[in-house]
Amino acid sequence: MGDFFRINGNLKFLVENLSFSLEFIFLFLEKRMLDKKELQQSEPLRVFLVDLVDKNTNKEELNDRMRELENLVETYWWIVVLQKYQKKDVPDPKTYVWKWKLDEIIHDMLLLKANLLIVWNALKPAQIWQINEKLRVVSEEHKLDPKMEARDRIDLILKIFEKHATSWESRLQIQLAAIKHMWPRIYRMWMDLSKQWWAASWGWAWATRGLGETNTERMKRHLKEQTLKIEKKLEEYAKMRKLHRDARIKKWMPTIGIVGYTNAGKSSLLNWLTKKWVLAENKLFATLGTNVGNLYVITDPVTWRWKEILLNDTIGFIRDLPPKLIKSFSSTLEDSIESDLLLHVIDASDPFVEERISVVHDVLNDIWANQKRILVFNKIDLIDEERIAELKKLFPDEDKVFISVKWNIWLEELKILIAKNV
Repeated sequence: MGDFFRINGNLKFLVENLSFSLEFIFLFLEKRMLDKKELQQSEPLRVFLVDLVDKNTNKEELNDRMRELENLVETYWWIVVLQKYQKKDVPDPKTYVWKWKLDEIIHDMLLLKANLLIVWNALKPAQIWQINEKLRVVSEEHKLDPKMEARDRIDLILKIFEKHATSWESRLQIQLAAIKHMWPRIYRMWMDLSKQWWAASWGWAWATRGLGETNTERMKRHLKEQTLKIEKKLEEYAKMRKLHRDARIKKWMPTIGIVGYTNAGKSSLLNWLTKKWVLAENKLFATLGTNVGNLYVITDPVTWRWKEILLNDTIGFIRDLPPKLIKSFSSTLEDSIESDLLLHVIDASDPFVEERISVVHDVLNDIWANQKRILVFNKIDLIDEERIAELKKLFPDEDKVFISVKWNIWLEELKILIAKNV
């Protein structure tokens, strides 16, 4: 089918054929949003990045936001050709980025042959609509193929989720997140198109309302049905996981959840502790489902008494994820919520380490994961002793350990700390 988002660039087809099946719109909810064969055969998109921040944002924070957005783009194997930002305390209500800045961006996109505009901020349906309409007009004027399009950061994250999903459960969660994210846009798109077409064709104002409401209600009903089906299937997965948790409780087997900002090294730590060797890549959101492994720790060095512990590693967090997106992955996150202890893995080399820790703590608090946590500062091979001392001072009251999974530094100390807390 190709990418659902191309619908925005093919509005003529929609308005000229109002009798098309609604299934065309909803296929992206039932199938993969981008076919792998199409991805492999197509040329990498040339991407233009845009961010709008308030006037008090400093240069370091701005660069960090842009660097993270660029990493997201590169995770999808696209090419960033230019980055721009605008400092405004209030966004444009119509196009988010102010009109003169948007005209400047489109001009630069034409010069650099960029075909995709990605905005860091989460856009309202009307704003993404207005931007795409402007890009469509310019693309037709210059006879561009492919046409220029716009998406926001949440669109990009959803596509990365879809690309990395391997289990049926993670795919269902992505479909649910896509419904919640795309529904307002689909709603507005159909209302606008149906009204514009009908009014232009017949000039009957009273008929405009009836057509818009009829099709919108059909779409709304279909989305509700899809949501209920997906939620029912996810409930089945949740029940199965609860049975497994209950069985572990009967066996007195403690569980530990591995959490952290995306790309902090969670899966690598799970691999070392459990010898499970799950996928661990240096890219954002490499893990979407739940990976589970067994860890054996010595609880009594004299008698060599040992204990079996179950470790689970799940999706990494990132700043400014909408609550509805996090809620879509609630069934996967249940293992972390119900665990006896949390290992919060942190990239110690990250210059914004305090902000990353705060993001993870906020998400954990939002999902009611209030159990004891150990801060695991990973990648200490990339920092010096002075920086380690600074981090110790920043978190004096937290249980913490400093390790390097890559070079096997202080990992045995981590196991000792785990044994003391379970």
